[in-house]
Amino acid sequence: MAFLAERIRTRIVPALLTAAGVVLLAAGLMSMTNPVTADPLASPSPSARSAAASTPESLITLPPLGSGGPPPSVVPSFPADRVATRVRIRALRIDLPVIKPGAATQHPLCDVAMYYADPSLGQPGQGRATYLYAHAQAGMFLPLLDRSKVANGQGMLGMVVEVWTKDDQLFLYVITEVLRHVPVRTAFVRPFAVTTEQLWLQTSEGIGPQPKLQIVAEPLSPGVAAAPAEANPVPHPRVC
Repeated sequence: MAFLAERIRTRIVPALLTAAGVVLLAAGLMSMTNPVTADPLASPSPSARSAAASTPESLITLPPLGSGGPPPSVVPSFPADRVATRVRIRALRIDLPVIKPGAATQHPLCDVAMYYADPSLGQPGQGRATYLYAHAQAGMFLPLLDRSKVANGQGMLGMVVEVWTKDDQLFLYVITEVLRHVPVRTAFVRPFAVTTEQLWLQTSEGIGPQPKLQIVAEPLSPGVAAAPAEANPVPHPRVC
């Protein structure tokens, strides 16, 4: 009996008091949030009271999780001419203009990165995979290859990648995967299947048709305005 009395005193009674306090607090909050009408003699209809109680004021314009995208009224139109124009990874001292591959050569040019143009891929902000590639040479994507050889590139996880676009927007991504020794024949299987915003970076692991190194990055933020000069550096590609 002494044990039961002690349990009632130390557990049950405080719990009941806490519950009673919550009920009183809720009642007080409800009385403070009743809608006020212009006419003190008029009483709002039950339907009006129900609507006011069930429709709180919106604080942000972001869509709820799992909604599949922003409301139709705020869906931004994707610029038809948007393409990546610059990529930078500060932590690796990578900073390159991005250009479209030319029809004159199938071999990647030097001193620039290039985006892979394919209907299955996209550009930043388009909700698909953006695919950028460059040589594993000094001043290009060589730091990616060098870091991938240390602990399978785990040190690159969490690094921020900045990508600018032609329409003066800056997109931020964070590295989440380092994929080494990817066979050429399967290199595009995953990127082509992507249905959400992602960034893929590729460089070679050797000369010729050698396996590829791929870096996968997830979006950190939507595009924000950037200075035109920062977003559109003048590229100086060279055949190499």
